[in-house]
Amino acid sequence: MTYFGTDGMRGEVFKSIDHKIAFDCGNALCNIKDNPKIIVGKDTRVSGDYITLAFCLGAILGGATVVDVDICPSAAVAYLTQNLGYDFGIVVTASHNPPTHNGIKIFSGKGQKLGDEYEKQLEKYFGNYIRKDVMRLGKYKKLPKIKQKYINFLKKTIKTELFGLKIVLDCCHGASTKIAPKLFKQLGAKVITINESPDGSKINVSCGATDVSKLKIAVKNNKADVGFAFDGDSDRVIAVDEKGEEVDGDKILYIIAKYMKNQYILKNNLVVGTKLTNLGIQNALNDNGIAVKLADVGDKYVIDEMIKSGGVLGGEKAGHIILSDYLKTGDGILCAVKLAEILKLSQKKFSELANVEIYPQISINCAVKNKDAVISNEQLNDMIRDIERVCAGKIYIVVRKSGTENVIRIMTMGKDEILATKYAKMIEQKVKEIDHH
Repeated sequence: MTYFGTDGMRGEVFKSIDHKIAFDCGNALCNIKDNPKIIVGKDTRVSGDYITLAFCLGAILGGATVVDVDICPSAAVAYLTQNLGYDFGIVVTASHNPPTHNGIKIFSGKGQKLGDEYEKQLEKYFGNYIRKDVMRLGKYKKLPKIKQKYINFLKKTIKTELFGLKIVLDCCHGASTKIAPKLFKQLGAKVITINESPDGSKINVSCGATDVSKLKIAVKNNKADVGFAFDGDSDRVIAVDEKGEEVDGDKILYIIAKYMKNQYILKNNLVVGTKLTNLGIQNALNDNGIAVKLADVGDKYVIDEMIKSGGVLGGEKAGHIILSDYLKTGDGILCAVKLAEILKLSQKKFSELANVEIYPQISINCAVKNKDAVISNEQLNDMIRDIERVCAGKIYIVVRKSGTENVIRIMTMGKDEILATKYAKMIEQKVKEIDHH
């Protein structure tokens, strides 16, 4: 595909995405569905209005009715799309990427991200405009207050109030600023917020789910029970325990899976992870009688595997956690609510809940000129196969191209950190040699 990656389309504004691409996307949806009803939200980025209005113009030209809910988490748009009868939900966001980037995520009427085949079909209509006659143009209206329905939904997902818990929230200057602090206060927690201003020029800059260093300090300084960090559109969450230690998506998956199994609500005693899910987590889940299925990286692939295998819990190390009994997409705020519930009901420290052995995991992001040429190179693939044969299961290797950047992502994992590091660097060197030639 030209525009869509593993999670919608995104990239640097004016280079990878601009008003024309946004316009094309909005209009193309009118080829997929006649006169569709579309709900649109965005995160706080400075370019948000620019991309949103271009998208809306393309959709209106094609006859769509567009409802704009303004700044809104991705999962909130998914929820509203599914529960209020919209054909599509759109979020203008670049998720965890820098402030200069933006993008578009698309949800179906079922509140689920569009699959690859659907996105390929959509791209075929880019530039092939539908233009309704003047009396049949679409409509646009702003309804920011309907976000309250999402807050009300989140309140109903928790079995206990949170009185007695002190929680720090890192809102990342993103979409969670409008929702998360208000919600946790209404649930009874004492809330301390950092990076809480909806300032799109600071979104994801040394804060949020991609950088929890400030959250660690805030949790310890405030003697909080737990901290939660969201990314730009709040579909990810990373936690910090009371000691100031990071609890990533793998450990979060472990905590929730054990709780759900003990409550007899973990369907098929199954969890869906990804090819990057830590082997220590997989083994710990297995030891607790929980099977693990692995999907490709990307929460839309996780939910696909959950549907296929009959699971209700899935997620990935980066902090996308899917609780499909509630929503069929990653929701950082929902996940944080459930973790707070588990913490309150367990009467344990968060560090106790997250106490699980993690195998050393070496990750290298290697910038390249042509990621497709590198990833398909036979010399690289032969090297990977040779390493796997020599290691005989001691080292687990994943080498993949980024869905949004010209980057090859290299991950090696195993109990022997020295060995994992050695082979990660060998693969990195081979990637650089191939790209240079």
